[in-house]
Amino acid sequence: MSKQAVSKLEQTEKMDDDKIRKVAEALEVTEEGLKNFHEERVLYNTINFYDSSGVSASGICSNNIENLNTFDIHQAMSLYEKLIAGEKIKADKLRNKKSGDQ
Repeated sequence: MSKQAVSKLEQTEKMDDDKIRKVAEALEVTEEGLKNFHEERVLYNTINFYDSSGVSASGICSNNIENLNTFDIHQAMSLYEKLIAGEKIKADKLRNKKSGDQ
């Protein structure tokens, strides 16, 4: 499938059952999973997935989504950016220390 064809499918608001079946086969997922797909569910389960959490593939498409976060996505992004900046500073210090030791 060409990039243009994929792009056209991504921009389609509603697909007929035949196209959904073909996409499901290509992605090796169920048609039902595609029809019930919601980005918020995937993000929630990805962010909150732990080996011992009990999250299973059958729970990904459930209608019960509970957001336990007390801050919005912009706050989370800001926190991650600050964390990354701090890690970069630490890495730079280590690099400078190594180059000074040589």
